[in-house]
Amino acid sequence: MSHFQIILLAIVQGISELFPISSVAHAVLTPWAFGWNLTPEFLKVHFLPVVVMLHLGTAVALLLYFRKDWIAFARSVLGGRDPVARRELLLVVVGTVPAALIGLIFEKALKGIFSDVTSAAVFLIVNGVILFVGEKVRGRGTRELTELSLPQALGIGLAQSLALIPGFSRSGASMVAGFWAGLNHGAAARYSMLLATPIIAGASILEIPKLAHQAGAQVMYTALLGALVAGVVAYLSVWALMSWFKRNEVDAMRPFAFYCWAIGALVLIIH
Repeated sequence: MSHFQIILLAIVQGISELFPISSVAHAVLTPWAFGWNLTPEFLKVHFLPVVVMLHLGTAVALLLYFRKDWIAFARSVLGGRDPVARRELLLVVVGTVPAALIGLIFEKALKGIFSDVTSAAVFLIVNGVILFVGEKVRGRGTRELTELSLPQALGIGLAQSLALIPGFSRSGASMVAGFWAGLNHGAAARYSMLLATPIIAGASILEIPKLAHQAGAQVMYTALLGALVAGVVAYLSVWALMSWFKRNEVDAMRPFAFYCWAIGALVLIIH
């Protein structure tokens, strides 16, 4: 990939990973939309690890943005007496388990559908339906994160597993599930972002060593450049998203649903 290609892909990744519009679908659709002639070998061997490297930049951005939360979590493990932090950390751990297990079990099958443009577009449309309907059928959530039960946290974690399929948004699925559990928009968005960090970091631990072993110095340099750009864009994106949900407690998901429908339909018409 050229520097222009990786920077553009990183910008798209930094936005779409945190906004509920499916970063995986956008990673599939971006090369197709711009007509990049990536070699079959690159797509088969390097593309997914490179995208995971971009996710690592996103994970670092999330750690920096929510650094106070993660520091509080660490202190609670090391003997601190903060019951709120300890409770929230337990909820993050429980919510992380489903996606981690499903990702490990179905890793090979998921790689097989990674570059399918049609399926990404179809599932992107379905993702829009989930966002639109999910918020419409919920009650007006008023609960904070600490009021979430462990079974509800497990259910939200299971919902975010949909993001393993290109077209479904991890943040969208987890936030909608949070709405259904009675969380307010701000709490649902914050929990979704906290859940993202261990999932993204875990995927990076699995994929980056493969990239380092199989790829040459040029591919690694390109991936690192992309990770840096994705991290900067992701930090700005999470700031914008958290601000949006704090100000909009009604129909906050509607613009994202419309976007998913428009892009998915356009791809299906053109492809």
